[in-house]
Amino acid sequence: MFSKAFRVRSNTAIKGSDRRKLRTDVAAAFPTLSAEQLAEFIPNKEELNVIKIYSHKGEAVTVYTNNRNPILFEIEKALYPTVYTLWLYPDLLPAFSTWPPVLQKLAGGADLMLPGVVMPSSGLPQVEQGTLCAVTLLGNRAPVAVALATMSTAEMLAAGMKGKGFAVLHTYLDHLWEYGDKSYPPTLAPLVTDSAGKESTEDEEELERKEPVLSLSPAPLQHLELGDLSLKEHNTCAVGTGKEELREERAAQTAEDAKPELQQEAEEDSRTPQEQMDALLKQCFFHALKCKVQKAELPLLTSTFLGSHMFSCCPAGQQLDIKKSSYKKFSRFLQCMQQQQILQVKELSKGVESIVEVDWKHPDIKAFAIPEGFSSASAAQDNKSEEREQVYHAPEIIPLYGVSAKMIPLFQESGHKKGSILSSSEVRDIIINYVKNNELVDEANKNLVKVNGILCDCLLDKSEQEEISHLKWDELLSR
Repeated sequence: MFSKAFRVRSNTAIKGSDRRKLRTDVAAAFPTLSAEQLAEFIPNKEELNVIKIYSHKGEAVTVYTNNRNPILFEIEKALYPTVYTLWLYPDLLPAFSTWPPVLQKLAGGADLMLPGVVMPSSGLPQVEQGTLCAVTLLGNRAPVAVALATMSTAEMLAAGMKGKGFAVLHTYLDHLWEYGDKSYPPTLAPLVTDSAGKESTEDEEELERKEPVLSLSPAPLQHLELGDLSLKEHNTCAVGTGKEELREERAAQTAEDAKPELQQEAEEDSRTPQEQMDALLKQCFFHALKCKVQKAELPLLTSTFLGSHMFSCCPAGQQLDIKKSSYKKFSRFLQCMQQQQILQVKELSKGVESIVEVDWKHPDIKAFAIPEGFSSASAAQDNKSEEREQVYHAPEIIPLYGVSAKMIPLFQESGHKKGSILSSSEVRDIIINYVKNNELVDEANKNLVKVNGILCDCLLDKSEQEEISHLKWDELLSR
């Protein structure tokens, strides 16, 4: 809806009575908001405005702003939150996750298709057709789009997760987002599923079920194997530590394999959290430049580069949060990279920065090693890098001519018919042969060609047909 620029019809401040009515409408539309959240969302004293706009399709939309940031939009008396609101209240709507590269398609006006929805281990949220939903990117709980479900969850599963799943109304990076402060989505860790806890509980329950059997044995236990648990004790007090031994043995089985990883983690732990975030930021930056961005995409919005390219390069289990780095702001980080002559950033339109140039031959980019798990992307990028380094050769443009109905008498002797495609040299040869075969060269002046009936009809205008009886060779061939 906001993939293209909209037209503002009016912009007025909201009065006290209208604020109370809006707060009531918001409470009815989003009942999960508490009274404190409502008071924070629709404050009594801060600047609130109501803006009447027309979308690029002519739809009438009402937008509510708080300190010039869009927080709600209303279509046919239905209220919808913006991404700015969902970043404050990420659990306001049922959320469906998709892959980071899909964001650019959604921001361009595309709907979310079911094959692009990531199926979580806990299952999809239960929604009905027409339910207002949020769309998130894999690995970050901060919503990047607001959409309406086109079918229920049961229908999605019955359809084999094929077809259109959500009609997208508004996204991060669209023109409604640009109307605000253009801030980036926060990095919110996904909610932890209960699968790990459930597995641990099942292990404990299994041990507890077997503990009474062990404690009832009056004789000393010489050697008893219980699954992964091996007890070599002479009294029943060993049972009390069974759970700990089980965990220790399982940990010991993988200790040898995990030594390199543990050493790496120990090295990372020796750095401050800020230094670790700086390293992760640079890793995602160089990874995105080396594997994601192509020269044809430039100029590229810095917000698109971060949201669609860098976030997708973040390793599993880690969260990229620029505010926790020493740079604090993405623009400041890009300025530093620009000072190192890795790329060039320009403000092509007011308040919107774009990456206009990248030096893919820069030593830091060429020396960057793709992390494990991205081998396929690395191989693909090697080919892209080779393509980038090749010298550009302009395409060769060859003009071609088609035989029209008017020209058929002139070209049919050479075996061509209407629609035949000829190069300029072929046309020249055919005309020269026609003149020679029909003995049209003037004997007195061989620089002139006699115009017969066919040449007259094919090459001369009506006003010229009674006046011109001869043509020079260059005039004949240029016509």
